Amino acid sequence: MSSTPRKKRPIGSWARKEIKPGERKRLLLKVGESFTGVSVHLPLMVWRGLEDGPVLGITAAVHGDEINGTGAIRSLIQDPPFELKRGSLILVPVVNMMGFERHSRYTPDRRDLNRTFPGNKNGSLTGRLAHLIMKEVVGRCDYLVDLHTAAVRRTNFPNVRTDMSNPDCERLAEAFGTEVIMNSNGPEGSLRREACESGCPTIILEAGEALKVEPAVQDMTQRGLTHIMAELDMIDVSDALRPDTPPHQMIVQGSSWVRAGSGGFLQFHVAPGETVEKGQALATNTGLLGKEHETIISPHNGIVLGMTTMPAVSPGDPILHIALPNTRKQFRSLEKSVDKIEDDTLENQVRDHLATSFTVVEHTLEEDENEFEIKENDDL
Repeated sequence: MSSTPRKKRPIGSWARKEIKPGERKRLLLKVGESFTGVSVHLPLMVWRGLEDGPVLGITAAVHGDEINGTGAIRSLIQDPPFELKRGSLILVPVVNMMGFERHSRYTPDRRDLNRTFPGNKNGSLTGRLAHLIMKEVVGRCDYLVDLHTAAVRRTNFPNVRTDMSNPDCERLAEAFGTEVIMNSNGPEGSLRREACESGCPTIILEAGEALKVEPAVQDMTQRGLTHIMAELDMIDVSDALRPDTPPHQMIVQGSSWVRAGSGGFLQFHVAPGETVEKGQALATNTGLLGKEHETIISPHNGIVLGMTTMPAVSPGDPILHIALPNTRKQFRSLEKSVDKIEDDTLENQVRDHLATSFTVVEHTLEEDENEFEIKENDDL
């Protein structure tokens, strides 16, 4: 965190445009020029309540192909489920417009925007965009929520990530209401890390797949955002979508990727959001004609935080991302709580939705004798 007092830019004054209390205005902020000399703009909406209060920024698609958050912000703009009574919202549906237009995670100059903050006003186009976000968005916000998904060909079970040693970040994370909170301040150059260091408490949501707008993820995202606004007294508590909260919240300090030992085609035995025990079969890796190469076993007790959606793998490819409880007691408590979740809860709806990306079958031991043989060293 910065040790110097933070001076915020005014929420009501944007270049030559004024936004008065109670108004909503769409703005285009110039980033620079494309390779053809055409101006590149950042679109956003500023929504001011009638009363002064905190400024909450909500951003999405810092990686241009991660658009679940884009759908959630668009819904807030088109059909807001609440009256903003106090404070202001800065809504940025797509931060990385250049990547978004190309269905790409990265910017045209092959940089990862989420490793470029705080940027440079005289730097590359990516650096200039990062600088603009820090100056014009983060520089006006009291709090920030940044919406992400898994990378391409993966999916993430909804989880919030933030620096839990920061009391304001902790407050936002717990209010959002995911089952898993990852305690992490983020990599160097990421928006959440640089925003926090500038004095703007920030959390990120990781949920769902890239290049999709998934209904259950949208519901989870909107519920979490309205919970945060209610917590900050920006909206009436009665306006918070689905006031129910998850039956448990597990704060984890670490996670681990489980990788394929050999190439092959996967048959999954678990789905996102499931608890797994050390020694449990996660997937079976076979050749194209069904010969088993390996059974991929969980090295940990934990909850499945992310999975590949691509069953064809090479040696060393990441298969599952497991969040690691701090103690065995915490894991057993989580396991019991997950088992007791009612079918109609949003948490189970998300589990059921994410599982549709996989064919999950019960693990069975391979028989000693095959029905047919091809040749001694055949790998198929």
